[in-house]
Amino acid sequence: MRNYLIGEKVKFEGKIYMVDVHSISTHCTRTEFVGTAVLDTIGLVISGIDETLLEKMNVGKKYRALGLLSSRTGAAGQLTAMDDALKATNTELLSFDLPRDTKGWGGHGNYIVIGGHDVSDVRHAIEVALELTNRNAGEVYISESGHLEFAYSASAGEVLVKAFGAKPGQAFGFFAGSPAAIGLVMSDHAMKAADVEIISYMTPSIGTSHSNEVILAISGDASAVKAAVLEARQVGLELLIAMGTYPEIPGTPYL
Repeated sequence: MRNYLIGEKVKFEGKIYMVDVHSISTHCTRTEFVGTAVLDTIGLVISGIDETLLEKMNVGKKYRALGLLSSRTGAAGQLTAMDDALKATNTELLSFDLPRDTKGWGGHGNYIVIGGHDVSDVRHAIEVALELTNRNAGEVYISESGHLEFAYSASAGEVLVKAFGAKPGQAFGFFAGSPAAIGLVMSDHAMKAADVEIISYMTPSIGTSHSNEVILAISGDASAVKAAVLEARQVGLELLIAMGTYPEIPGTPYL
């Protein structure tokens, strides 16, 4: 196998490929590219996916136009963003994964696939999800010691129902704490603070990709759910900061 020089152009089956990565612009012009958001999030579309690949994806063959949202850090904020995006477009959730990631820290990243008959609808859904991801990132707190994540929706839709067992049309709340012990204390305080129902409870060995988190998703009256999330946030921040460093926030807190 020959060694290629930096900057050398390689021709293969009539196409020219650049070996030097610095020759590739950071302003992507590929038709698949929709945009990026904070938390190392990228949004893409495929207008007509290869049929054999679609079969391997095991998401059904209803749609050939797919939308993709994927991040290195965070899950609930992006899933909540996609939940709102699907409400605004004629698209459907096909699959989601919560890979062990957070850039090597204690939590998850995400990989969300949606489908639609009209690629413009799919693209718009991804655009909306990217915009809302930037907003929702205001409730992610990351320090050297751990992280916290919070999410709230006044009316849960298809994505939150499938991802967390939320009740359609009801208020939805989410909080995650890492190290996991912080998450459990947050959850205890939240449940004692408001009349809410647990719809999902996750730990390093239950429902996660062995992340170092305790996660609680709740449902109930909108004011009660929001009160529980705010209580969890206050407790979680006090405990995380007690570990010695202040967290960074990749957005503006909105709750």
